[in-house]
Amino acid sequence: MRRRQFLATGPAAGVAMAGAAASAPAIGQGRKELKLVTSFPKNFPGFGTSAARVARRITTATGGRINVRLFHADELVPAFGVFDAVSEGTAEMYFSLEYYFPDKSPAFNFFTAVPFGMTHLETWAWLMHGGGYRLWRNLHSQFGMVPFVGPSAGAKMGGWFNRRIARLSDLHGVRFRMPGLGGAVLRALGVKVVNLPADRIFAALHSGAIDGTEWFGPWHDLAFGFHRVVKHYHWPGFQEPGTTSSYAINKSFWSSLSAEDREIVRAVLEAEVFVQSVEYDGRSPGALDTLVKEYDVKVHKFSDRLLTQIGKMSAEVVDQVGTGDPATQEVWDSFRAFRKTAIGWSRVGLQGYMNARSLPFKYGVSRPRPAPPDPATH
Repeated sequence: MRRRQFLATGPAAGVAMAGAAASAPAIGQGRKELKLVTSFPKNFPGFGTSAARVARRITTATGGRINVRLFHADELVPAFGVFDAVSEGTAEMYFSLEYYFPDKSPAFNFFTAVPFGMTHLETWAWLMHGGGYRLWRNLHSQFGMVPFVGPSAGAKMGGWFNRRIARLSDLHGVRFRMPGLGGAVLRALGVKVVNLPADRIFAALHSGAIDGTEWFGPWHDLAFGFHRVVKHYHWPGFQEPGTTSSYAINKSFWSSLSAEDREIVRAVLEAEVFVQSVEYDGRSPGALDTLVKEYDVKVHKFSDRLLTQIGKMSAEVVDQVGTGDPATQEVWDSFRAFRKTAIGWSRVGLQGYMNARSLPFKYGVSRPRPAPPDPATH
């Protein structure tokens, strides 16, 4: 999907769009209206289509008892205004990334992505089986909301630059778009970091207002057309090893639902984690091939020396943020304790297998098959 197409056209059919004014949650005869606001533009690949699918499925699965109206970024509230909208009751539900809201609490950073932190699978394990969800619910409860884990974009690329980044000094003074703790790390390394919502990134890159940007990965980056402006694409994405999105529902609205409808909403959201997450791994390989083969994009691996330097700064920055207040400290302590455990298993399990798969042997080699017997000779 081309960048102009998803920025200019309407969302998936079947999802009601925004009106000029928000209506009351109750729409008669026990039916409720749920306004879902997102931080992503119309027809945004992946997370944008994910929100449309969630809206459609909740409406269908509840037999219309919950009528979901989808509002993309800037249709009802600004991209970064979804948190306040749901907290204050202007909308009933948001779909976003928690690291967009560090002004509410630095602890929210840990529920999206942490530089040199955990993969999405490890993050989900922490949430579901390591105490992370309890801390997350406590955090959201202060703002009158109930959180739900959303799909993951998986591991990110390191970003687009207008030149190759080979050493730490190459980063000094670069104007770069990166949110969250990753942005804080780059800022500490001398980068001029900015945060921009999705629909403003390409224009800033094209005008020269920024020298580079990170985004989700090959699938999204191809759709946004960054390769039309810059050609140097770096990996790995140290800043977000497993970007995890989130849904949050107004607590009063959630309590007003029947037990049956709460279970339906929960089931739809849990199913979407799988449905959307695997699309990123399904579409990124082909997108990366297209960037390299059709658009002559240069793919560079950050050197181990540079990654080590960034890693040391990441440890300092994340620890400083994580110890800033008691609530964030509790989340950080839980996160890093589970990270330590997860690294041990991932090294033996996933990393061990990936290393084995990289050994120099051929796989899937076609071998001559013996000719079938001639029926005439039998």
